[in-house]
Amino acid sequence: MNAERLTAIGLEPVLTTCELAEYLGVQVQAIYDLRAHGRGPSGIRVGREIRFRVSDVLGWLEGLHEPSLSGALEGAS
Repeated sequence: MNAERLTAIGLEPVLTTCELAEYLGVQVQAIYDLRAHGRGPSGIRVGREIRFRVSDVLGWLEGLHEPSLSGALEGAS
């Protein structure tokens, strides 16, 4: 099922662990390691597999966002 069709019926697309790793440019094991240490995005267990809602991944990434260096320098003035 494609993303447009999922959205049309009110379902949010999800990513597999492999898709998430590819999107982030990391190895699949890095995703498992992050989750094992409580630092990864929340997932949904479907049988033996884990799926990640796109909105959960985006929220997780936003939480990792570091302040810009220019903002830090302005605060020091």
